[in-house]
Amino acid sequence: VQRSISFRSESRPDLLSPRPWARNVPPASTKRRDSKLWSETFDVCVNHMLTAKEIKRQEAIFELSKGEEDLIEDLKLAKKAYHDPMLKLSIMTEQELNQIFGTLDSLIPLHEDLLRRLQEVRKPDGSTEHVGHILVGWLPCLNAYDSYCSNQVAAKALLDHKKQDHRVQDFLQRCLESPFSRKLDLWNFLDIPRSRLVKYPLLLREILRHTPNDHPDQQHLEEAINIIQGIVAEINIKTGESECQYYKERLIYLEEGQRDSLIDNSRALCCHGELKNNRGVKLHVFLFEEVLVITRAVTHNEQLCYQLYRQPIPVRDLVLEDLQDGEVRLGGSIRGAFSNNERIKNFFRVSFKSGSQSQTHSLQANDSFNKQQWLNCIRQAKGKAACAGQAGGLPSEGHLLLPPAQGRRVPPGDTSLELMDQSDCDSDWSMDTSEVSGDCERMEQTNSGEHDKQIETNV
Repeated sequence: VQRSISFRSESRPDLLSPRPWARNVPPASTKRRDSKLWSETFDVCVNHMLTAKEIKRQEAIFELSKGEEDLIEDLKLAKKAYHDPMLKLSIMTEQELNQIFGTLDSLIPLHEDLLRRLQEVRKPDGSTEHVGHILVGWLPCLNAYDSYCSNQVAAKALLDHKKQDHRVQDFLQRCLESPFSRKLDLWNFLDIPRSRLVKYPLLLREILRHTPNDHPDQQHLEEAINIIQGIVAEINIKTGESECQYYKERLIYLEEGQRDSLIDNSRALCCHGELKNNRGVKLHVFLFEEVLVITRAVTHNEQLCYQLYRQPIPVRDLVLEDLQDGEVRLGGSIRGAFSNNERIKNFFRVSFKSGSQSQTHSLQANDSFNKQQWLNCIRQAKGKAACAGQAGGLPSEGHLLLPPAQGRRVPPGDTSLELMDQSDCDSDWSMDTSEVSGDCERMEQTNSGEHDKQIETNV
């Protein structure tokens, strides 16, 4: 919940790329949202009676209130400009729209309630004396965000899939070109509630920072901060579990022996990303709590799934090496000889050996930041696995394979599942990471700007 959820797949059309059916229309003027300060909105003559700290407190309270107004406006816009027209025009089915929009409708009354309470305690001169008691009473209703945030992974995946439909793509492009969108696409609007949720602790701390120690709000604000931090933490855990389950259900096993209890028992996904091997084949790697799973994205029954490429690697047995730029040779001597410097940067290596089984993979991140994110995530996962082992967990070779009956084979004749070249046991890969999620990232500390556009530091 601390980041927006985004996916990157070269097989999916980009919303901003030219389309053969795109209309040649002049760019529309973009609607801009006013961002006034409290002192600019109300009678400035009141300022001579307030200290600088009191003015800053009023500004912080006003920012909280104005943010609620903007949020309500955007949520209503998402329903009115996107959901309702697509349903009326049969661009998507009601079931598909319900999956994509989730419980968004139910969030609007919650924020209207807070806005009403804040406006009721605002004095005629625009100043507000007490807000702490309002927040303490209102914040628990944010537990309703649980189902909305947990649905976002599946919602984003379905929306990206539907963008391949000519009518959906054309409708979304028309909306993007319209002034009301402020150049934000549909997912930006659907991600606004998550962005707002994680910003509450920052807003409340700002109000508290400018509240005198002897002010009646002091204790209430501290209590409110504890409440919202607990809510965000709980929703973050449940959202992580939902994301993990979503991807586990979309793993496809070429043989029963690939199925590992370490995958099935995972409740969190540390990071995952789109990769390329040294031959340019795109792959997708998942780092679960205790196992690294290497897959290839395939389409199965019109759904994006992930077919296992190698035997899953238990994290505690995984050997990680940080490689210097230029240390790895690219696939093929001729190809490597004429490669540019960018192709031999940002590599690291993971290897695994257990009995007769061994794997070695040289992985390349698309930049140094993404490489460091992956290194940090893998090291953190190995540290946790080592601690679990010292606390009496299974020995390093003790991960269990489930009975063959529980495995999933590729259906005979299913040509949508591409078989992968498994001739090399020790394969060099290059990795273009696109997402990092889970415990490896801290709470986002950014301002939400227009609406907190996607802050994906997901590798």
